[in-house]
Amino acid sequence: MSMEVDSGSVALPPTEHRPTTAATVLCYNCGAPIDGTQAAGALCNDCLKTTVDITQGIDREGVLLMCRDCDRWLSPPSQWVGATLESRELLALCLRKLRGLNKSRIIDAHFIWTEPHSRRVKLKITVQQEAFQGAILQQDFPVEFVQQYKQCPDCAKSYTHNTWRAVVQVRQKVPHKRTFLYLEQLILKQGAHKDTINIKENPNGIDFFFAQRNHAEKFVDFLTSVSPVRTKKAQELISHDVHTSSTSYKHTYSCELVPICKDDLVALPPKLARQIGSISPLVLCYRVGTAINLLDPNTLQIADLNTAIYWRSPFSPIADVQELVEFIVMDIEPTGPENGRFVLADVTIVRASDLGVNDTEYLVRTHLGAVLHAGDSVMGYHLTGTQFNNENFEEIENSKQYAGTIPDVILVKKHYPARKKGKSRNWRLKRITKEESAEQRGRKGAGDADRDEVDYEQFLRDIEADEELRQGMNMYRNPQHGAKNVAQDAAMETDGEEDDGLEIPMDQLIDEMDDINLEDHEEV
Repeated sequence: MSMEVDSGSVALPPTEHRPTTAATVLCYNCGAPIDGTQAAGALCNDCLKTTVDITQGIDREGVLLMCRDCDRWLSPPSQWVGATLESRELLALCLRKLRGLNKSRIIDAHFIWTEPHSRRVKLKITVQQEAFQGAILQQDFPVEFVQQYKQCPDCAKSYTHNTWRAVVQVRQKVPHKRTFLYLEQLILKQGAHKDTINIKENPNGIDFFFAQRNHAEKFVDFLTSVSPVRTKKAQELISHDVHTSSTSYKHTYSCELVPICKDDLVALPPKLARQIGSISPLVLCYRVGTAINLLDPNTLQIADLNTAIYWRSPFSPIADVQELVEFIVMDIEPTGPENGRFVLADVTIVRASDLGVNDTEYLVRTHLGAVLHAGDSVMGYHLTGTQFNNENFEEIENSKQYAGTIPDVILVKKHYPARKKGKSRNWRLKRITKEESAEQRGRKGAGDADRDEVDYEQFLRDIEADEELRQGMNMYRNPQHGAKNVAQDAAMETDGEEDDGLEIPMDQLIDEMDDINLEDHEEV
């Protein structure tokens, strides 16, 4: 007898799924039902937040030490860092000074505003930490720091004599200070003087003192990149320890600027003139950068005299801006050739002092054809009847090739009327605070202050007249130029007078607050 087994599948009726319920317990603090499998320490979330303090081991108070001379903060153990109030650098410094914060995870930290004179720095910090197994809490708490003053070692040394380790002596043998005024503006724009501990003014230049040798070498590199200089180095032994073989030196860097300035009349040696492009030996210096840029006003030919080539056989200019003579333009006729901003023209001029005395006129060729008009005043070098004690100029006069090319007058620049007395400019420049050396104080007489004012006024007028010159400096709006000058202009219009003084466009000027914000962004 056999039994057949049905191999087909049999559908079973669906079973009802009863909802699963988690095991619950009561919070021992408030009695609220909680999940017993996930509750930490039999506490509900609300009781866990109120009874457990994850910030218990973190300091709530601290002290910040600041040097009031250099505005730097002490970062233990001995480092001094620069940071402004409510900056990221100061926030990082405050967090590093809090003990116990390394055991928690920082979620957020920000400053709480306080009065600047309160000398208090407040923070609000949010941290996370595991309270019990599987339970992570997040809490925030305030921290207050008291600001105290302490002098840093660098500032302490600056108030002590003979603490410098390197000095850069910048010198130029010229009778004026226009070169140093321009160099001062380049230093201010690039911030090259930020590492100096003292700046002293000398009769022929300026001394920059540094606490470290590498700061002085960096400054020398800056001077080399903006001006033609010749550098010499010397060092003096201060101390020597025979037990550790350690020595201490004072380093001196002597930087001599070339004695040729803008608008100087230069007589080149004929051999050198042929080497730099066969230019005429009698030329004008129209710009001084990393090289000396020379211009022949008769042909508009331009040549660059390299610093290394100049110092092989140095020479001085035969005339500077103090020997310029004022002329009046009677007639001008452009001849056509142009070279950048220079336009060649034939000009008929008379000396301003000869008007009404004689009828002597000079027909000269000039490079100022783009800016001169009939009736304008122009400054130039009067060569007729002038004796120059210069070997190069005597060689040019005795030369058959160049003797006939010496003109009667060489025009240099257009002359603008003097600014009305009492009228201020709509712009101003910043200056570097310098200390007078003992040698400078001993030599300074009554006329030196007037000479410095004349040099500075001439420098300001050169900036107004030369747009290319002011590209390398920061010029700021003058807040005092306003209603006072409006009243003066109205008075001059009533009198029928006009002020032909040059003005710099406002879009080329910088607001002082904008400059401060720019410096803050660069520091960040």
